[in-house]
Amino acid sequence: METVTCIAFPKKDMSRSAGDPNFCQECGNVLPLPGISDTVRCPRCSFSIPVTDFSGLEVCSTVVFNPEQQSLVALKDDDGSELKGPVIDRRCGRCNKEGMIYHTRQMRSADEGQTVFFTCVNCRYQEKEDS
Repeated sequence: METVTCIAFPKKDMSRSAGDPNFCQECGNVLPLPGISDTVRCPRCSFSIPVTDFSGLEVCSTVVFNPEQQSLVALKDDDGSELKGPVIDRRCGRCNKEGMIYHTRQMRSADEGQTVFFTCVNCRYQEKEDS
């Protein structure tokens, strides 16, 4: 499933626009879509661009949703227990196949990040990552 959103801006003077309107001219960060404000402000460096600089442009974005059967997997272990979880695009370190199930746990003190456990859907290899 896929959704496409397009916003068209009426054509006006574009003499001040330079470069790609999707990115900040100062730091290169992705800019948010113009809203009701008179300016578009970069969330990273606070550089402001007047909304009029977007005149005559059409900004489109596409969101692709994975089918439900691909985003959740339930695998049976050798001992009969079931392994469930969301599947992400991560390459297995052992078999080099794409697709791993993950879950998180708080293994260290509460003021430190959680630990993420990954299990390969192909070979059951397990990895962990402290965040």
